[in-house]
Amino acid sequence: MSNLTRLTMHVPAFLPPAMGPDKKDDEGGGGPNTGLITKTRPKTKKPSLYRVLLLNDDYTPMEFVVWILQRFFNKNQDDALQIMLHVHQNGVGVCGVYSYEVAESKVTEVLDAARQNQHPLQCTMEKE
Repeated sequence: MSNLTRLTMHVPAFLPPAMGPDKKDDEGGGGPNTGLITKTRPKTKKPSLYRVLLLNDDYTPMEFVVWILQRFFNKNQDDALQIMLHVHQNGVGVCGVYSYEVAESKVTEVLDAARQNQHPLQCTMEKE
């Protein structure tokens, strides 16, 4: 039995005909470096963060702003008072920094609560 015949007999049955022993490596045949598929992982980046801001107005009671900060931003009494005073004195203040979806939800909650209580309080978000 010749070497070629012996080699043909040992070709595994699962190889397609194009990868048999008659093909050379440079022809795309079944050489030792073919058939390996690598999957690259895409680089993940951290999501952008957004500041939720309260805007000062001359009509919303300070107590309501403190309640908003405690209710929707989980601020304690002292932190809520500090932020409220900052908004009152500077015209704008940061309530917190969140991912886009969370920030958007917080803005909506604040605006809804303000409207339900008939206050013109404005809340917005900006990319950090």
